[in-house]
Amino acid sequence: MQSLNKQTNHKNITLVLGGTGKTGRRVAERLKAMGVPTRIGSRSGTPPFDWDDPSTWAAALQEVKAVYVTYAPDLAVPAAPPAIRAFSDLAVKSGVQRLVLLSGRGEEEAQRCERIVQNAGAAWTILRASWFNQNFSEGAFQELVLGGVVALPAGPVGEPFVDVDDIAEVAMAALTEDGHAGQLYELTGPRLLTFTEAVAEIAQASGREVRYQQISAEMFTAALAEQHVPAEAVGLLNYLFTTVLDGRNAYLTDGVQRALGRPPRDFSDYARNATASGVW
Repeated sequence: MQSLNKQTNHKNITLVLGGTGKTGRRVAERLKAMGVPTRIGSRSGTPPFDWDDPSTWAAALQEVKAVYVTYAPDLAVPAAPPAIRAFSDLAVKSGVQRLVLLSGRGEEEAQRCERIVQNAGAAWTILRASWFNQNFSEGAFQELVLGGVVALPAGPVGEPFVDVDDIAEVAMAALTEDGHAGQLYELTGPRLLTFTEAVAEIAQASGREVRYQQISAEMFTAALAEQHVPAEAVGLLNYLFTTVLDGRNAYLTDGVQRALGRPPRDFSDYARNATASGVW
């Protein structure tokens, strides 16, 4: 079968859901640089796409042959499986041939969504990723780094933080090349780091006085409530910190190597690059 990156007419659009997010933005940039007709799936996209409004899905899927599927806020939330099922069914009926799903390591709830995509009737690839390096520079933790204290309810458990540029490159390969259909890639970085160690590397690279402080889940929840974070988001963050970071993911995998033929980027390189970009 001809690779999608060789098919350039507008009946072979690649739809990137969450195309303005951490991984989606990078996937879309790479696809466009390759000359692949690309559509951004977001509320501000043309046409708009909204997970909470299924009436927007059909227009976004017109003339689409491949989809990078990211679900916000997370595949682990109760609303995710029915949404993923309905979207996958509509996508296949609309002519989509490839589905590449971003999932999370150690999330049993998310694996329900993986199975839905695997059984949807299109070629599939699952990207099961660990915690993103870029959560410290592009997400909610950036302000904590700038404030000098990263206070979170994560204990001394090793996490193989992965670079979102690696995720984006694996996603692009799965969307545009042959040989990735039916693959489940667990994507990790090359080292296990505790949050204390990760923050120490950020401090060293940036020259900033920043340290990690473990706090209780109750303190974390109270802090989020003071910031008026929605209850669903609070529940999700508590789940990620208290359940997913229980040690179940404290091992490395070869997903990046298998998909790209090279080792994953190291956290220290990420910290230096982020510092050079001026985010801290």
